[in-house]
Amino acid sequence: MKMRKKFMATALGLGFAVSLSVSAMASDTIKIGVAGPHSGDLASYGLPSVNAAKIVVDKINKAGGINGKQLELLVEDTVCKPEIATNTATKLVSEGAQVVLGGICSGATKAALPIFNDAGILVMSPSATNPALTQSGEYPNFFRTIAPDDAQAKLDVDFATDTLGYKKIAVIHDKGDYGKGFAEFAKQFIEEGGKAEVVLFEGVTPGGVDYSAIVQKIKKSGAETVIFGGYHPEASKIISMMKKKRLDVTFISDDGVKDQTFIKVAGENAEGAYASGPQDNSTNPLSIAAIEEHKTTFNADPGAFYENAYSAMLAMTNAIAKAGSTDLAALKAALESEKVDTPVGKISFDAKGDAIGVGFSVYQVKDGVFTELK
Repeated sequence: MKMRKKFMATALGLGFAVSLSVSAMASDTIKIGVAGPHSGDLASYGLPSVNAAKIVVDKINKAGGINGKQLELLVEDTVCKPEIATNTATKLVSEGAQVVLGGICSGATKAALPIFNDAGILVMSPSATNPALTQSGEYPNFFRTIAPDDAQAKLDVDFATDTLGYKKIAVIHDKGDYGKGFAEFAKQFIEEGGKAEVVLFEGVTPGGVDYSAIVQKIKKSGAETVIFGGYHPEASKIISMMKKKRLDVTFISDDGVKDQTFIKVAGENAEGAYASGPQDNSTNPLSIAAIEEHKTTFNADPGAFYENAYSAMLAMTNAIAKAGSTDLAALKAALESEKVDTPVGKISFDAKGDAIGVGFSVYQVKDGVFTELK
């Protein structure tokens, strides 16, 4: 006989409650995996998501859990490397993860998704922006709380051509799924727009020590600006080499660079650089509350994608409460039908897994801080 009870799940003290009738889930706890880079050069992108997950889970558990069950975190490091991400995914499946927050980098996320999909596990990323992750139809278990790279690349290209008025653009990337994908869209939009010319399109090897060769090519190309697809370790080295070679060319990049670590590493060379990133939510009361919670809990400002990760946790836990289950089909139905108030806005998801109601803005480094351009 199936016993059914009615529960009230009050989520996070951020203003929403869900009343539902559900059947009890089998496990004693609801296990949530957190996969991302928690060490290495890109840890500044992954650790904020761990912190967001800890804050959300702690609040839910103190409020009684979901459907009478406590939440348990399973935190695993991918270092943003595909070959490690597959091992991490296998480990999370074996440990009984029922939903997963992550991954962070598109390449590592792509590598892990088939393993999670075969296990029927929902995955929601705060930062993996490669369009194919949702648009290819290969990963029906994948959702994200950030807009895809085609939207980001279009914004950056329009900014370069319409706002800054550049006619000659060098498009550089790090050869990865994320960076190259972003760069290819940028190249496409430049060519389709007919307002500027791609004078150089080339990849660089991640982890390089000396990027003087690509800087020399940029100089020879006559480019007025560089649009770079990739992450802050390479971006900081390239822009620093540009400054060293006295190459007066504007630097525009993506959300993989829009992180204080880029400014910390590049130092004064970062001043004036542009990067797109998730739209500013500083006036959203839920964003204000979430950031304050981080400061109180960790005695520090949150880092990159914290609000998107917090929002992903809210969306997933709300879906679990609504569905009364961690069954993938039931969670997908809840995510596509429910609008949830989050730090990145009131969001729901389309059938492909993209969040409805999120977007990008362009930021510039001013006095050592990324500032949104209005």
